[in-house]
Amino acid sequence: MVCLSDMRIAAVLSLPRYCLRLLPILVCLTCAPMPALADEGDLDEPVQVPEASPPPADPVEPDPDEASADPPAAMEADPPAPVEAAAESSEPPAEAVAAEPELPSPFIMLDGEVPPGEVRQLSWIASESFAGISVPTPVLVAHGLQTGPIVCLTAAVHGDELNGIEMVRRIFYGVDPKELSGTIVGIPIVNMFGFRRNSRYLPDRRDLNRYFPGSPTGSSASRIAYSLFENVIKHCDALVDLHTGSFHRTNLTQIRADLSNPKVLELTQNLGALPVLNSRAQGGTLRGAANRAGVPTITLEAGEPGRFQPKEVAAGVKGVRTLLNKMGMVKKTSLWADPQPVFYQSNWLRADTGGILFSKVELGDEVSRGQVLGTVTDPITNNRSEIRADNDGRILGMALNQVVIPGFAAYRVGIPKTSEEVAEEQPEPDPPETEPPSEDNAQILPDESGSDVPETTTAGTEPPDSGAVVADDEADEPATAEPPPPAPIDELEAEERPD
Repeated sequence: MVCLSDMRIAAVLSLPRYCLRLLPILVCLTCAPMPALADEGDLDEPVQVPEASPPPADPVEPDPDEASADPPAAMEADPPAPVEAAAESSEPPAEAVAAEPELPSPFIMLDGEVPPGEVRQLSWIASESFAGISVPTPVLVAHGLQTGPIVCLTAAVHGDELNGIEMVRRIFYGVDPKELSGTIVGIPIVNMFGFRRNSRYLPDRRDLNRYFPGSPTGSSASRIAYSLFENVIKHCDALVDLHTGSFHRTNLTQIRADLSNPKVLELTQNLGALPVLNSRAQGGTLRGAANRAGVPTITLEAGEPGRFQPKEVAAGVKGVRTLLNKMGMVKKTSLWADPQPVFYQSNWLRADTGGILFSKVELGDEVSRGQVLGTVTDPITNNRSEIRADNDGRILGMALNQVVIPGFAAYRVGIPKTSEEVAEEQPEPDPPETEPPSEDNAQILPDESGSDVPETTTAGTEPPDSGAVVADDEADEPATAEPPPPAPIDELEAEERPD
């Protein structure tokens, strides 16, 4: 063995020098074990490397007493399938699923459906024209992604009151339905018949705002009122009815509300600094009918008819947006610098003579007792009379400069009195405000002798189909004892309708 080793060493040393460099590699290859060659049939199959397994434990003979016992529960249950385990691991935890808010259901009204997070236009068929053609009225609906109240906005119940139409447009197209909680329903033009004719009234000279909640078998005005009330108003949680002054009168942007109703009072407190005039709605008005049906309703008065007034529109839009914010429907809000004034009493001041009215005050002015508010000058004799304030207060409504007759209501002054002070002066509850009967609210009924005698219509009742016009929205004064004689429809004077 020693000689053989010496011979191998000598052989190695006799190799060239460059071969000596490969010697370590050759030694490694020589020492490594060679794998066994596979048969030809095994070449097509992949080679599997067996997993290392622990050495087998010593066999343990079972105890004969335990042979009849049930096997452990772990041995009974089959291991879960790998696919099912992977599916279970992909599902989010239960807490994450519960945290996601559920989308509200689509809003359904007027045979239409509005998905959450969208604004759509529906159609309300108020009535048919004389030719039997349906007259659709657009109804805008903004349905939010979050649940919340349903607030309705109505405008142009009187067809010539335009400021409310622009308010509805600005409010709807300034709201992101994806950020809205609840639903806003808006009818920009309720009285489509009057709007197309640039008229306050329906084609038969009836005031739509004297027929709510209406009747399905009554006059045309009553049927229109019934359709609106049943299909839209009764499905809302709150209502804001938008109006203006009437017939050459203008109103300070203000709220008319019955503050004895707790839900209505809460609405008025959410409208920022808009002045509030406490008044109970007259029978037949949309505000009165909705309140009696359990839908809290306020009237927002702003400006004059027949015009779009940017200042008044902006004030009304700001008030409604503040209301939506306070109700938790929108996040954006507006800041109000002044506190909200509330007037529990107001008076109309009238002209004692006829002539041309020239005002010395403006809407919203604070006035004091005895202050001259305007003058009336006779254009023929040049005689002039003055209209003075009989109380300290604020100008809430006024007539535009025009020719007036004696008794013309020129200025409405809000008196800053508390509800307690008003109750002390008037221990008994005030009757609902009604308007002095005039040509427009006197119905011509035949008496037993066949002659026509005027009879004052009770508010909220269905008048006969005589074409006579009843009093309009938000009456201002108690009724007088004797109504004046009726005038022909063509010569009707719209004098006692300040709003």
